[in-house]
Amino acid sequence: MAKAKFVLKEPNSKTETLIYLNYNYQYNRFKYSTGEKINPKFWNKNDQRVKSSKNFPEYPEFNARLDKIENGINNVFRKLLNDGVQPNNRKLKDALEIGLSDFLLKPKRITLFEFIENYIEESKLNRKLGTIKVYNTTYKYLKEYSQKHRPIDFESITLEFYNRYLSFLTNEHGLASNTVGKHIKTLKAFMNEATERGVNNNLEFRKKKFKTLREESDTVYLSIDELDKIENLDLSSSPRLEKVKDLFLIGCYTGLRFSDFTQIKPENIISNNTIIEVRTQKTSDRVSIPLHRTVRAILKKYDNELPKAYTNQTMNDYLKEIVSLAGIKELVETTITRGGKIEKNVLPKYKLISTHTARRSFATNLYLAEVPSISIMKITGHKTEKSFLQYIRVSQKENADKLLTHPFFN
Repeated sequence: MAKAKFVLKEPNSKTETLIYLNYNYQYNRFKYSTGEKINPKFWNKNDQRVKSSKNFPEYPEFNARLDKIENGINNVFRKLLNDGVQPNNRKLKDALEIGLSDFLLKPKRITLFEFIENYIEESKLNRKLGTIKVYNTTYKYLKEYSQKHRPIDFESITLEFYNRYLSFLTNEHGLASNTVGKHIKTLKAFMNEATERGVNNNLEFRKKKFKTLREESDTVYLSIDELDKIENLDLSSSPRLEKVKDLFLIGCYTGLRFSDFTQIKPENIISNNTIIEVRTQKTSDRVSIPLHRTVRAILKKYDNELPKAYTNQTMNDYLKEIVSLAGIKELVETTITRGGKIEKNVLPKYKLISTHTARRSFATNLYLAEVPSISIMKITGHKTEKSFLQYIRVSQKENADKLLTHPFFN
């Protein structure tokens, strides 16, 4: 049976907090911001209404508005069923807002920060934890800027704001260019979503100069020769390193992300042990990858039941140890723009290796082997050749060596 419940966004707050409607129906939950705010000290959790109090004399009208919303959601749910329409969250939201249109004849204008709060809560139902973490971090910086410098709302997101905000992230927080770009990209996503929902009509964020910063990162890849050195390492005396080595090599020869190559099961090995087929966690794309001889050998070693992986961070620590033992210690210069200044470092290559190096190595080695880009992209999931070519790592010399066999130079 469908049931409505009102809950406070922050029940322990000392100031006003939003009231949400939670509507449980057919093993689903619809969460809706009522737009109403109340200080928790006036809230009766059991009754899910405002307490009668001389310090809050408007409580009857306040509770009447919540009654109206509860009756509204119950009515639209029943109407959808009676009309033979299967309810879902989007249909409930649209029908509820139409049903309450008279009641909300002049709805309270939602602010940028209220929209972002609501959008993050809504996104928790269908987006990954990593995405929610990025949303929250971007929101934190926006609030800090608003408090320290000047209050912002939808109409404040202009090119002037953009330039001031870049300075805030770059100079006051010393963030790297790509990190700044990530937060600008997320802000633009918030603004786009608000625009699509009719909440925002300021389109200055879509101008060319309101751009997402991107700096090519100094990431490395491992060549086939280097991968052979790692594969030939005898790590039988260290089970932890041997396990990490085997899992990493599977990533290097499948192009799968850490979240995917550590979850391969026997049922993913098809076509008489010649192909791995998985649905990727990040994009939900189904990919089919021919089994490289190294992958076949490792799968056979574990009877197609790969060992449980360590955490990504632990794997990264152990990988640096493994690659160092393989003698891959050439010095690599890296640069990064942080706080508006270019920082240069020279590090041995093994210190730059992480689990993601496996995927980058796969793409780069196949490209150097002259496998068509479109075939590689079918596995890596890149949608355009431009984004794919930014992903692979080919040095000037490697590019020249590759061109030596081209008919133009012969």
